[in-house]
Amino acid sequence: MSEHAHHHTETNNVINRLSRATGHLEAVKRMVEEGRDCGDVLIQLAAVRSAINNIGKIILADHMEHCIADAIESGDREALDKFSKAIDQFLK
Repeated sequence: MSEHAHHHTETNNVINRLSRATGHLEAVKRMVEEGRDCGDVLIQLAAVRSAINNIGKIILADHMEHCIADAIESGDREALDKFSKAIDQFLK
């Protein structure tokens, strides 16, 4: 299965969430530049990290539902191996 054959239903949701997380991270950067309280910065960093993790979960579920289901049906072992490696990296 080639990369362009992937059909995802959550792409717009993921893009919107990535845009919000990017904006949030920029706001945290400004907090550091302004010398804001370290505790407040850490709390906001945790919120950004949580948002990124949630985006990863959406991508994971969407990929499993569409691409991995297709790979299993077609016996595409390479796609399954590649996905397994990606999961390992995401969970580190």
